[in-house]
Amino acid sequence: MHHVVALVHPPQSTFELGCAAEVFGIARRGIPARYAFGVCTEHPGPVPTLAGYDMLVTDGLDALDRADTVVIPGWLPTEQPPSPPVVAALRRAHGRGARVVSICSGAFALGHAGLLDGRRATTHWARAGQLADRFPAVRVDPDVLYVDDGDVATSAGSGAGIDLCLHLVRADHGAGYAAQVARSMVMPPHREGGQLQYSAPPHPAQIDGTLAPLLEWMTGRLDEPLTVEELAAHAGVSARTLARRFADQLGASPGQWLLAQRIATARELLESTDLPLEAVARRVGLSSAVNLRRRFLRALGTTPGAYRRAFRAEP
Repeated sequence: MHHVVALVHPPQSTFELGCAAEVFGIARRGIPARYAFGVCTEHPGPVPTLAGYDMLVTDGLDALDRADTVVIPGWLPTEQPPSPPVVAALRRAHGRGARVVSICSGAFALGHAGLLDGRRATTHWARAGQLADRFPAVRVDPDVLYVDDGDVATSAGSGAGIDLCLHLVRADHGAGYAAQVARSMVMPPHREGGQLQYSAPPHPAQIDGTLAPLLEWMTGRLDEPLTVEELAAHAGVSARTLARRFADQLGASPGQWLLAQRIATARELLESTDLPLEAVARRVGLSSAVNLRRRFLRALGTTPGAYRRAFRAEP
């Protein structure tokens, strides 16, 4: 049996813990048990949760010494480093060959412990920038659902914890066994695309009076083939000055910002309407369904059709 131990920390996310428990800790009829699952904490006893109740955890950090896989199902607050005993236990487990896994904000605990240095990792899209700023030695990928770096693996936001855990089952015991587990959970064995399809469309952090009127004018004309020269002429500045203002205020070129608005508007139309892809493409200025698919796949890692199936709002 492969021993999986989740290290919980107050206030604990019950869902993120549940992701690991559901995949590794449930006995399923007709599916051979391949994992033994347990939970530990630094100070055994009642552990407060984000759901408003305490859970009783009886095992301490010595449980990590017996684990084949250690899971950190979230770590809040993210800026609070693990205590020296927790860091030592994580490093000791990893050093003797245990696989170390984080779900969502759990990546911050691994970062504080130095286990992500020089590695590629991910976390929830809303915290990816924070992770990159706090741990510059980590190569943070904000798009993917999970990163499997062999002996260290990280997942994006809460639900991506299930994706990562199923992936680990697939790596341990093959696609057939993982498909059985996923089917019993009424889950796809593998989800298409990355997590950027789930992130909120970006909004500028600061826009002063020099760009605000132009941005409003642009968003009202997404269906038109706007050029940088036209934008500069409308703003009454040179193309070079316009590019500098976009870079200073928005961190992007005029063309990049315009494409981001077109993708964001396409997302809204796919979620809220039944318009054919050709019509969506024309409305946002991407000319054709083929071009929409290409731009959408590059920006979000999934296709417009798959995105609509996942996010179409019921009337």
